[in-house]
Amino acid sequence: MHSSVVSETQAVTPGWQWCDWQGLPYLTCSLLENWQHGFFTQQFYPHTPEELVRVLEPDAVVYRVKQVHGNRVLTPKNIEAARTLQNEETTLPDADGIVTEDKKQAVWVASADCNPVLIGDVETGRVAAVHAGWRGTAQKIVPETIARFLSLGSSLINLRIAIGPAITGEVYQVSELVAAQVGASIISPQEASTTEEILAALKKLPNSPLLDDDKPGRVRLDIKRVNTIQIEKLGISHQQIAIAPYCTYLRSELFFSYRRSKQKKVQWSGIISNGGIA
Repeated sequence: MHSSVVSETQAVTPGWQWCDWQGLPYLTCSLLENWQHGFFTQQFYPHTPEELVRVLEPDAVVYRVKQVHGNRVLTPKNIEAARTLQNEETTLPDADGIVTEDKKQAVWVASADCNPVLIGDVETGRVAAVHAGWRGTAQKIVPETIARFLSLGSSLINLRIAIGPAITGEVYQVSELVAAQVGASIISPQEASTTEEILAALKKLPNSPLLDDDKPGRVRLDIKRVNTIQIEKLGISHQQIAIAPYCTYLRSELFFSYRRSKQKKVQWSGIISNGGIA
């Protein structure tokens, strides 16, 4: 079954490729061809990043965090320092983004509807993994991660950004208040301040991330689109961004979806650096 899913999908999704590991499918993106990476499917559950890394590069060092739907971004040194401070090698510090500093550092995020975002710098070889749900998106977790790249010497023009499988706007129903909180990340306070004003401003945007819903007080929200707008507002070209054409909610044969099943099962996304501090 898996191989048929792979071959069938390859023909209709330019820029994205299905790969196979021992009969299990995972997704890669052409924009990230410089790096070993993967957006893994539910078929790999319950394997952890420490096990999944052997699919990409077995001798890479794995880094992950305790995801808390915030906008904190750490480096491997930050993660190691937190472990030392707590005198516990297995403790994971709170964060939702990780940017590498050196070669062969594998960074990972888990998702089950939220946006997994992998970023690479073609000049330095550094990479990042980001977990961007609606709360993290409202707090600009992806721009915060890009800011960390810049602080390490990257240039915007060298970044390549892939937004992996996540729930799509057509099925992601949220309250108007939540939509306004997220929308405030791309609508300036001078343009709109109240919930109603923010929603109206969102509807006016080209390819609006806001869709109507039949239920009063509810709307449908495209978090992938909001993240894309945030990135483009930084001055990054749309040609540097790729968005996976897969919905975790609708593609139940491939992905876990918390919104669909209410089960706390996740799929992992990871990328391995090939540069950084020598």
